[in-house]
Amino acid sequence: MSQVMELRGETEFWARIKPLTESSDAEWVHIAHDLDTWPGAREAARLHARRGGAPRARKLYSPAALVDEGDREALRDMAARGFQVRIATAPLPQGTVIIDRRTMVLTDPAPAVSAVPGPRTYTMSASPALIRGTYALFEAAWASAIDLTAFLDGSRPRIDDRAIEVLRALGSGATDEAAARELGMSLRTYRRRVAELLTSLDAASRFQAGVRAGELGLMRG
Repeated sequence: MSQVMELRGETEFWARIKPLTESSDAEWVHIAHDLDTWPGAREAARLHARRGGAPRARKLYSPAALVDEGDREALRDMAARGFQVRIATAPLPQGTVIIDRRTMVLTDPAPAVSAVPGPRTYTMSASPALIRGTYALFEAAWASAIDLTAFLDGSRPRIDDRAIEVLRALGSGATDEAAARELGMSLRTYRRRVAELLTSLDAASRFQAGVRAGELGLMRG
């Protein structure tokens, strides 16, 4: 095949990808914001694991993938089947799959609601230089990422609903006085809750607390 080609829609996507999924000993690395970066990703992961390929599969996700409880369970299931699953601590690029360091597929963003309707597109590449560069970026992100179990059970702060309200107030830019009044707290209680949040999120400033909360997907919903 040519070194770079565009695939349009799920039919063309699977026509090119399915033959690559049939090898149980191939190395797979996957970078994704969520569990539906490419069509059939969940079922393909389960099939890959049943064929014994999971030990050579590494999946790196954004913290946003953990917002939904169903998705958290799906990730736990992948880990139980032998996949290496980590959560990134830094922003991730668009969805990417690299197979055996020889084929790479980039997922283009889903068409916006206001855009002209059309099939989702994927960019497939066999360029050694592009794949080496992307793989190196993956390895760097992987090295700093947190194992799924550790992220869910230990590293992820336990933030209650009231703390989420305080986080949103911080992000709104309101003064402490206005935020406390809006939340029905005394100024002293509001500032105490802010201090507790900084500690929970291991943040040195209010700005850093907001960034950290965004990384962890705490401000969604």
